[in-house]
Amino acid sequence: MWKDFKAFIAKGNILDLAIAVIMGAAFGAVVKSFTDGIIMPIVGVLTGGIDFKSKVINLGKMPVTTPAEIEAAIKAKEPLIMYGQLINDFIYFLIVAFIMFLLARYAINLFKGLQAEAKEAGPSNEEVLLTEIRDLLKEKK
Repeated sequence: MWKDFKAFIAKGNILDLAIAVIMGAAFGAVVKSFTDGIIMPIVGVLTGGIDFKSKVINLGKMPVTTPAEIEAAIKAKEPLIMYGQLINDFIYFLIVAFIMFLLARYAINLFKGLQAEAKEAGPSNEEVLLTEIRDLLKEKK
């Protein structure tokens, strides 16, 4: 059983998946920083200075008008509907989805371009020689 497990782990696909997960987490941190540090301030300016993180619907008794009060209410386990955080997360999702779309589109176009180059290049020298040898052998029969 141990031998099978080692063989399974050593397969290239598992290692590729592990690397992809680690890189995805790092990529997520970069996009989160980009969203919080660049995109959301721009959105805040465009919307008249609205800070979406402080947008909540208070279902509890504690006052929640400032970010410090929101943090205190969260620690006190007060019921809050944090729709502003949902807006931030949705924008974050859209940015990640758009970047992944661009990466996938670029990879597909690159792959199609390589296929087209291979078709345009025609047969290699080895293929030409092998074809000539085949034809010569057919003539001798």
